[in-house]
Amino acid sequence: MSILRHTSPKPRLYRFRLRWFGLGLGWLALAAHAQFNGPPQQATPQELNRPATPTTDRHILFPGTQELHLAGGDLLNVRIFGQPDYTPTVRIAPDGTASLPLAGIVPLAGLSISAAETTIADKLIAAGMYRNPQVTVQVTEGPNAVVTVVGEAHAIVPVNGPRKLLDVLTSAGGLPPTASHVLTIDRPGQAEPIVVDLGTDPLRSEFVNVPVFPGDTVVVSRLGIVYMVGAFKTPGTIPLTAYTPLTLMQATALSGGITFEGKYDDLRIIRTVGDKRTLVKVDVKSVLYGRAPDPILQPNDIVFLPSSALKASIGNGSLGTLLGVLGLVISIAYR
Repeated sequence: MSILRHTSPKPRLYRFRLRWFGLGLGWLALAAHAQFNGPPQQATPQELNRPATPTTDRHILFPGTQELHLAGGDLLNVRIFGQPDYTPTVRIAPDGTASLPLAGIVPLAGLSISAAETTIADKLIAAGMYRNPQVTVQVTEGPNAVVTVVGEAHAIVPVNGPRKLLDVLTSAGGLPPTASHVLTIDRPGQAEPIVVDLGTDPLRSEFVNVPVFPGDTVVVSRLGIVYMVGAFKTPGTIPLTAYTPLTLMQATALSGGITFEGKYDDLRIIRTVGDKRTLVKVDVKSVLYGRAPDPILQPNDIVFLPSSALKASIGNGSLGTLLGVLGLVISIAYR
């Protein structure tokens, strides 16, 4: 009886310590979870294979001549053919009007160049100054007389009419090595952005050297990198290259392959678009044997492959040690 009274508190003590140890792990898990802004949305591997689709409609890529429409802030040179004394330079006011000699206040904002020329001529005829003036208007400065290049390349390129895309990129200093060669053109009045893939074939340059117009914005995105984390032989980062998409299998090969302890059926691709994060679970073996699509990776994707604790113990030879320690603890607790 004395032996039972002496040994019975020990199992309770071990259970008490294990309970506090479990609570500590729980608090650590909560603290780690609090670092994220929220759980990622679940998606499927098919939803990852959505690269930008280049625009193929030639009516959109090569539209007819588009006239510039005037706006407040535009600086105009007005001329009358055969009248060298009439050469005013005026700026359109914020209310859309311009004050012209002999014509007075003329509303011009929103008009095309040809419509503005007709409007000024009508004003001069109505004022009794000219019978049939041949008016020409030229925009020399203004918010609509430029093409804006943003992203990896930055420039404001003055244009008075249509210019070729490659000319504008050259005026902007060319594309840096970090720039993607899939460009986006935002055009006023165009419902969807125009996507142009410059490609690698010089013989196709005539198909990608599309016209750009005043008011267009050319967006040059960044190529970026892919992060390989977890049970890869050489985890780290993989820089993306222009023209060539990077798939999951290619990234795995570049990372040296998967280690023994990797959980093949629990690979995760984490992608952030704007303020939303998407997580996709992928079975690597299914992709490897062609039973599932090979996802195309995008800039800043995180590929995370967890490790199996059991396989890791087997791999480093610590499983036997762990079992021996566990047996020793159990024997001491119930001795």
